[in-house]
Amino acid sequence: MLRGVKREKLISAIRKWCRTNGAFVALDKEGKGSHYKVAVGARWTIIQSGELLPRHVDAILVQLGIPKNEIRR
Repeated sequence: MLRGVKREKLISAIRKWCRTNGAFVALDKEGKGSHYKVAVGARWTIIQSGELLPRHVDAILVQLGIPKNEIRR
C-alpha cells in the first residue's frame, strides 16, 4: 500500500512546479483550524493538515490543473 504525503511536502512540490512552469501560486490560511487555501492561477482548493492519502493528493492536483506525473512524491 502506498504511503501518504505531508501537506508541507505537497505544497513545496506545487510551488516548485509553478516556478518551473511560470504559473502563479498563492497560499492562504483559511478560517479556523489548520486548513490552507492553495491557488494556482484561477484554480484553487483547500488542503487539510497532516498526512494526505494518495487519492487525496491526486484529487488536489486535478483541482489545481497540475498533471499528476509532473509532481514527485
